[in-house]
Amino acid sequence: MCNMSVEAGAKCAPMPINQDVKFWMEDYAPTKKWKEVTSDDDAEFVDILRFDLHTDPLEPIVAPPDLPTNGKPVAEVAGVPIDQAFIGSCTNGRIGDLIMAAEILKGKKVHEGVRLIITPASKATYMEALERGIIKILMEAGGIVTNSTCGACVGGHLGVLGAGEVCISSTNRNFKGRMGHPDSRIYLASPATVAASALKGVITDPRRV
Repeated sequence: MCNMSVEAGAKCAPMPINQDVKFWMEDYAPTKKWKEVTSDDDAEFVDILRFDLHTDPLEPIVAPPDLPTNGKPVAEVAGVPIDQAFIGSCTNGRIGDLIMAAEILKGKKVHEGVRLIITPASKATYMEALERGIIKILMEAGGIVTNSTCGACVGGHLGVLGAGEVCISSTNRNFKGRMGHPDSRIYLASPATVAASALKGVITDPRRV
């Protein structure tokens, strides 16, 4: 959420951290001299929005080209043919994301004509996925697993899009030309939606596979 605040027009978005972040900081932070940032007790806010995801869960969301803010229910874009499905990079390449994709892809094959590219978020994630058999499942389904890198997300390498190609991606931005040719199109989605779409060859609700 902090990383994407710039899309909402903010310059910075500090927010409270949870226990998982604290554990990560204790294990990996280059310095132990960090402290939590919280709101003042008398802080005033323009608005407060509350979401109860337990009683009102979100359905899968897809953001069509060319802005992350274009999000809409997957049903509204279901059926759009794709050339490439990309899972990973820093945004959605954690071990939980790879497990989610593997659960959908296990024992199945990527649709003919679709490139499924998986880029683990870090070397540690890659090694854990390897040890747990996740990489094997993804590759047996027809996926291509790359080293940890920005890769296709920034249009650098390992999945650069050509003219007219359509990609469904679990990355964080889908600006025009972001992943390659300016005439390509990028749809942002969760790893589950990307995996399901890779199987069907069109944008697909992961609850339907």
